[in-house]
Amino acid sequence: MAAKDRMAVLRAIMEQGVIPVFYHPDAELCAKVIQACADGGAKCVEFTNRGEFAAQVFLDLARHFAKADASVILGAGSVVDAPTAAIYISYGAKFVVGPSVNAELARLCNRRGIPYSPGCGSATEIGDAQELGCEIVKLFPGSSVGGPEFVRSVMAPMPWTRIMPTGGVEPTETSLREWFGAGIVACGIGSKLITKALLDARDYKGIEEGVRRTLRLIELIRAGQNEGK
Repeated sequence: MAAKDRMAVLRAIMEQGVIPVFYHPDAELCAKVIQACADGGAKCVEFTNRGEFAAQVFLDLARHFAKADASVILGAGSVVDAPTAAIYISYGAKFVVGPSVNAELARLCNRRGIPYSPGCGSATEIGDAQELGCEIVKLFPGSSVGGPEFVRSVMAPMPWTRIMPTGGVEPTETSLREWFGAGIVACGIGSKLITKALLDARDYKGIEEGVRRTLRLIELIRAGQNEGK
């Protein structure tokens, strides 16, 4: 059964640890990729708002998974304003992600009980997002604003912060260990996880296996961190 309320979605995102980030104008291909991610264990998937008629593709996907696999939790990414967020929420988005902080968008999501993760690149922006009620902030672009060292610097004076970087995170043990060791709660990975080669080959099983392998790495890293406490 799909997570319906805000807190359940937030828990699902943090427990999953990695959010596949994906867009393609072909709804049928998107459905197969998202199903592969779900079969690999990643039920929460971010569909990015890019390209013409992206919202229509999202609606087709939401309708598809409502029947085919209701455990899938679809979110909308690259959302920069409240009107766009309203469209995606009305089409079934369970969470919203954006590249920047938008107060009007945050208020809309709060009103509708939808998690909103805005892109932040400084401690001030993170604080502003938290003041607007954002439980998880997106560090974006992760590699350009300081990477794991930035996360450590923020977590020292603001240990309650939940950070989810996108950009600069790779599905490798070295990269994941560095980021999760710094204190992130989850990360978004796009083309490094759902690669062009896999897409060109329509290798959905390969996507599934890559997602499963990444989730397993995160599970092992977290287990090691818990043992050290």
